[in-house]
Order: sequence, then structure tokens, then C-alpha cells
Amino acid sequence: MKQIIMNADDFGRHARINEAVEQAVMYGCLRSATLMPGGKAFDGAVQVARRCPSLGVGIHFTLANGFPVLPAKEIPSLVTEEGVFYDDYMAFLKRFMRGLIRLSEVRSELSAQLGKMERAGLKLTHVDSHQHLHHVPGILGIVLDLAESAGIHALRISHTHVFDGDLGSVGQLVGRLGLGSLSRYAARAARKRGFFMPDHFAGIVAGEAVSEKAIERFLDHLEEGTTEIMMHPGTDNAALQRDCLWQHDFEAELHALTSSEILGKLEAHGIAAVNFSSCMIS
Repeated sequence: MKQIIMNADDFGRHARINEAVEQAVMYGCLRSATLMPGGKAFDGAVQVARRCPSLGVGIHFTLANGFPVLPAKEIPSLVTEEGVFYDDYMAFLKRFMRGLIRLSEVRSELSAQLGKMERAGLKLTHVDSHQHLHHVPGILGIVLDLAESAGIHALRISHTHVFDGDLGSVGQLVGRLGLGSLSRYAARAARKRGFFMPDHFAGIVAGEAVSEKAIERFLDHLEEGTTEIMMHPGTDNAALQRDCLWQHDFEAELHALTSSEILGKLEAHGIAAVNFSSCMIS
């Protein structure tokens, strides 16, 4: 059997992302999203989730390129002087490797993020993280502990292929090689603790949009089992690129998720679009 989880990352980061998630559920094949606890549009995302019962919602743990839930004074090793997380995963990892990140603060902040999600009243389906930082040794153990304590038993493993998409720089190559190694480590650790993980993972991790043509290629060569495709849809490129400081084609991903050609191909191939919860039950 072949199943596919189209997951929208960064749910709650921006109102235009929330709009895209709702449209992609109503008119397309999106059945899963991960909600960013510190996102500026968090409350709006919760409302979208309540209006869309077929949408499985997980937690998008965030330690870089976003906003904390705890006051900055409680997590000084994680934030800048402005009280926000460092710009990206590389800035975080450089501090982590230099011993400047306190894991006790990581646990406190991620626990607060999970608590905020639980107070919103959503039944969480799975765990992943912004810029894949839950794969990092030390952080992974904290994430698995928190997930278990909350009764969450599914996890993203970003075992991407090195040559998925364009390789525009040596940095991209090194990043994908590093993520591949970390994902294998994370999968072994999570498997020992009984976590469910999709069999395959797709979606360009270096920032390129997952276009309609890319999804068609994924579907034409889809392997048996469950495949997660990481998506970042949005309704307004200009607003999102300005506010998120990311030159990404959000609209192309929304178009792909709502494409009649993609919906037809799913039906023709007998591929079920599911979320983590329904996938674990089937």
C-alpha cells in the first residue's frame, strides 16, 4: 500500500500561511501540518485547525529563526539581545558546538512550546522541528522525552537524498550530508523507543519550492509504504518573502497542493493522502 503525508511546515508563522493551509485542506490533498508555537499567527492557526477536522496537527518545535514562548531572561543561551532565536540552524549549531547552548534551557523552552500547544486543545499527531534541529544529539533526547510525556508517538525523520533538487553551493552539499547522518542517528534512537516514522521523506530541504512537477515526479516513483513530503505553502509571495525574510515560492507550493492534476494522479494510482494519526491507525 502507498500512502502520502503532505505536511505544511510553519503553520502559525504568518496569516498568509494559515490561509494557504486552509485552502489546501479544503480544495487539495493537504492533510497534515505542524504548528509553530511561537508563531505570530498562532491563534489564527488554531482556529483553522478547528475548522478543518481532517487536518492532523503536529508541533513544529522551534529553536532558530523564530520567537520563543518563554521570556528571554529564562533562556539567555538560546536568544539574541533582542530576545529572539538566532537567525538560522547554522548560527544555532555553531553556538551548540562551542558549548554555548544550555540543554536545560532547551528542555524548558520546548516544554513551554508543547504546553502552549496542549492548552490550545489540539490533539497532536506528531513532532518535527523548524530547520530540522530535533535531529541533533542531545536535543533529540529532549524531544523524544517530551513527545512521550504528551502521548505523541510519531516523528519526522528527514532522511533526504543528497541530490534532491539543485545543489547551488558546497554549503548545501555539506548541509545535506550532515542532515543525512543525523537523520540516521535519530531514526535508530526513535525506533528503540517505539516511535512511528514514515518510511520515506521528500521535499527539498535547501529552500527550493516543491512544485507541481516535483510532486508529479514523486508520485510517479512513489515507493511502497508511507512517504512524507515537506511543504511550505502560502497565499502571498510578496508579503511572506518580506515578513519571513525568505525568497521562497510559497504560492507554487499551494498551487501544487490544490492542483487538479495532482489530485487526479493520486486517485489514478490509488495513493491515499493521509495525516500521521490516520496513517498509524491504517
